[in-house]
Amino acid sequence: MSPSPPISVYFVSGAEAHRIGAALDSVRGWAAEIVVILQQDVADGTEELALSRGARVYREPWKGFVGQKASGLAKTTSEWTLNLDADEVVTPELKEEIARAIAAAGPETGAFSFPRCTWFLGRWIRHGDWYPDRVIRLARRGRAHWGGEEPHAQLQVDGRIGRLRSDLLHYSNESIDRQVTKIAPYSTAFVQASLRTGRRASWVDLLFRPRWRFLRGYIFKGGFLDGLPGYYIAWANAFTVATRYTKLRAVDEGLESVPDQAPRTPR
Repeated sequence: MSPSPPISVYFVSGAEAHRIGAALDSVRGWAAEIVVILQQDVADGTEELALSRGARVYREPWKGFVGQKASGLAKTTSEWTLNLDADEVVTPELKEEIARAIAAAGPETGAFSFPRCTWFLGRWIRHGDWYPDRVIRLARRGRAHWGGEEPHAQLQVDGRIGRLRSDLLHYSNESIDRQVTKIAPYSTAFVQASLRTGRRASWVDLLFRPRWRFLRGYIFKGGFLDGLPGYYIAWANAFTVATRYTKLRAVDEGLESVPDQAPRTPR
């Protein structure tokens, strides 16, 4: 097999000195270049840590997830690009599969997706709504751009999207408290997006969507197989859905003002 093409890895980061080191180490020595787009006001040592790992660091004002990721992609130079968050780690298995895939990719292939496996409450979550959590992060230059609805940036791909099997490891939630803090800002982003598109929350949404979310994740997707973490995740997802639609209904009825605070740091 011929050598795989060079690959650029780029990150969007906030104050992540406590965990970005593992992410950088997982691609150092394999990536042709590492680019970090760092929020302008970060002062926790993230920049120094990234520089020590050989990354190029660019401090930029926050432009939203789509804008920040697009900026990172624009600063890469290799034929293939891989986007990672500071709380993600590329395993040796995924690294090898990526190398094989891009070496063999035909011109019709614009990108690849792979599953993401999250560590939560002392175990890897392999069932329910959190797995396989397949993401598109590996793309050929000129064949993909960042789009989507804030804060859920997504690569828009021109061409075939291949499917890899190896997991990207995700250390997103250090605790239950950390998980809970995400509900408010992400529900706000949901309300903002809904208002832009004219979506409204009916009583059918309020009564049935949260219940279905719990049943889908815990029963039909096997969340119960993940023990206590699986139980909590199913209920947390149901509560998140209830919060989103209740907040939207409250704004529609004039009980709350239109929210103006969406997530402003990487997940």
